[in-house]
Amino acid sequence: MKKRLNLKERMLIGFTLFSMFFGAGNLIFPPLVGLQAGTDAVPAMAGLLLSAVGLPILGVAAVARCGGLDRLAGRVHPMFAAVFTLLIYLMIGPGLAIPRTASTSFEMAAAPFLGSMGAESGTRTAVMAVYSILFFGIAFFFALRPERLKDMLGKIMTPVLLGLIAVVFLGSLLGEKGVTASPTAGYETLAAVKGFVDGYQTMDTIAALNFGIVIAMNIRGMGIEKEENISGETIRAGGIAGLLLAVVYSCLAYVGVTASGFEQTASNGADVLTFMVHRLFGTAGTVIIALIFFIACLNVCIGLLSCCSEYFSQTFPALGYRGWLVLFAGASLIVSNAGLNTIIRVSAPALGMIYPVAIVLIVLAFLPGRLGKSRLFCRAAVAVTAVWSVGSGILALIGR
Repeated sequence: MKKRLNLKERMLIGFTLFSMFFGAGNLIFPPLVGLQAGTDAVPAMAGLLLSAVGLPILGVAAVARCGGLDRLAGRVHPMFAAVFTLLIYLMIGPGLAIPRTASTSFEMAAAPFLGSMGAESGTRTAVMAVYSILFFGIAFFFALRPERLKDMLGKIMTPVLLGLIAVVFLGSLLGEKGVTASPTAGYETLAAVKGFVDGYQTMDTIAALNFGIVIAMNIRGMGIEKEENISGETIRAGGIAGLLLAVVYSCLAYVGVTASGFEQTASNGADVLTFMVHRLFGTAGTVIIALIFFIACLNVCIGLLSCCSEYFSQTFPALGYRGWLVLFAGASLIVSNAGLNTIIRVSAPALGMIYPVAIVLIVLAFLPGRLGKSRLFCRAAVAVTAVWSVGSGILALIGR
């Protein structure tokens, strides 16, 4: 019986966790932050890294320390734990995150190749439907064996993805540059705070509360059996994944800063990346950007389908893992056809409601002594946060 993984195995698990984190939102938002923050990109990225890297890694560690999300949330109340965990899985599952992987990858990996057909709404809708069927079919196939994700995501997909992003970053670093623009879109003042809030959009903190269930399966498959050893290896994998995320986010933000020097405007980070890649590599850039988005989104889709299906098969075993996998893949396919812009419009207020509560739970996991285990204190902290966050989210929805 092994007590610890060796360095190669630990890196493999870390790469696997990184690939499960790094998807649509992770590609879209750092370049947009770089573009909009401009000369204030450093404090803006400090804020974004805190919420988009620091919090997710703390989330992985918190769940590992407590033995699962249900135990962490159970410090408040068993009913709260059941409802909150269910909401988290639905949000990172068929409600928002999984459909976003298909809609984003379609916009970046398929739509650019449609040419004039892409302008026809009927044709575009039909192609999106076919694409989403193929996309979720591939994801479903690989998610059938969640204990083997390290072989597909860690060994193959992640190295290819990192190589493609490195090509784009080096092109921006060595290529022509303009004068970096002044900050806009709320980054004019308190850029770090704005960056911190924008980091919510990656959805990684709430995803981190759930990925441990699949990572633990892969660690067990490597011969680690004791729960305390699995917990330790999960935390180490989180550290490796966090370092990779920080480096890649910084590279993508630099691409956005470079784009600001060409007086480029964009509504999302996908537009920023498309502009820069085409400027750097011409028509070949279309293929590069398509591969980046397809691989990243597929990785996350596979990981999310796996962890959601695993949780629901344990909680509601009547359908079994494969039954829940079919259900989640089918539901996500339907939601994904609503389109990327619609999903993003809905996700911002929804994330604003649930993210602060998730952050408070993570903080509670690390409070020392009796304070962190006090049900009264935990309930008060979560209740106050929930009232504020839900109220703010409802106001945001009404405002829209």
